Amino acid sequence: MSSEARLYSFSPETKEALRKFRLGTSRAKELQAVIYQIDKSTQEIQKTGEDVYTSLDEIAEDLPDHSPRFVLLSYPLTLSSGRPSVPYILLYYLPQTCAAESRMLYAGAKELMRNTAEVGKVLEIESPEDLEEIEEKLVGDV
Repeated sequence: MSSEARLYSFSPETKEALRKFRLGTSRAKELQAVIYQIDKSTQEIQKTGEDVYTSLDEIAEDLPDHSPRFVLLSYPLTLSSGRPSVPYILLYYLPQTCAAESRMLYAGAKELMRNTAEVGKVLEIESPEDLEEIEEKLVGDV
C-alpha cells in the first residue's frame, strides 16, 4: 500500500463512481466532467456534488477561487488526421491564492487520484480561464 493510500481514502461508492464515469465516457460525443475535493477532516476524496458537467463554462463557474480541486474530464475531439479521440484526463486545479495547507493536501493526493481514476494524463491549471486552453493542449499531445 502506498503512503498516499494510507493518508487519503475513497469510499467504495466513490471508487465505483470513478470506474463507471471512466467507462461511460470512453465513447462520449460531448464533454463530460466531474469535480472532486478532499474532505479535510476525514482525508476522503469525494465528489463535490451530483453534477456531471457538459461544458467548460459550467466547470469554470463551479471552481472555487481559493481552494484546489480535482476535475475528471472526458474531452472528445477530432485529431488533424480526422480520427476522433476522447482523452480522459485529470485537471489538477491549484489556484495561486489557496493556502499552503491546501496545496500540500492536494499535492499529496494527486498521484493517488490519478491512479485510482485511471486517467491518461494530468494537466495543472491555476485559474478557470486556463480551461480555455485545454483543447489546444490536448490536440498538441495526442
